[in-house]
Amino acid sequence: MVENNSYMFVTGPNVVKTVTHEEVSSEDLGGASAHSVKSGVTHFSCVNGVACIQEIKQLLSYVPQNCEEEAPRLPYESSNEKRPQLNNIIPENPNQPYDIREVIDEVIDAGSFFEVHKNFAENIVVGFARLAGRSIGIVANQPAYLAGVLDIKSSQKAARFVRFCDCFNIPLLVFEDVPGFLPGTDQEWNGIITNGAKLLYAFCEATVPRVTVITRKAYG
Repeated sequence: MVENNSYMFVTGPNVVKTVTHEEVSSEDLGGASAHSVKSGVTHFSCVNGVACIQEIKQLLSYVPQNCEEEAPRLPYESSNEKRPQLNNIIPENPNQPYDIREVIDEVIDAGSFFEVHKNFAENIVVGFARLAGRSIGIVANQPAYLAGVLDIKSSQKAARFVRFCDCFNIPLLVFEDVPGFLPGTDQEWNGIITNGAKLLYAFCEATVPRVTVITRKAYG
């Protein structure tokens, strides 16, 4: 979606005002920001049409033309490059947060990470990248946001991404640092059991190669 230009809603502001007496603008009800941050309906929010086209081009570079093809592979020259920064990212104090994106950037081909749903359910990070030139999907808990806990929104976000990668033969690399599922009445009453199960089921039924790296802990 393009900011201040794209709108999506089942019922527009006029209908909302008539039925519920709420006054809301098209942007606040169904604009790019609302759907990329709150609802998760849109995966990408772009500042203008040109940026949107560029992101679409970049997205398509990671995805095969159809579900029968293998994940795209770009030419890659192997090397024995060292990445010593990996030894310093995760803090010695187990309660101290760190940004999982730093770990991702140090593992994959330089500059190849293309994040999906960046502004939605920030406690989990998903996106496409390349490893030795080949397109892969990445799912990673984010300790820098809510300690990386799994809740309803993050489970839905990751489950959908895992299913998408499985559909298009894109292997999965998972970085796990999770304290478990988020407790509380709000989560239980809104179905953390069924939504959390979607993520577990998505991983279980995936037929693509899956590699999980536990960066610190894996509870629950």
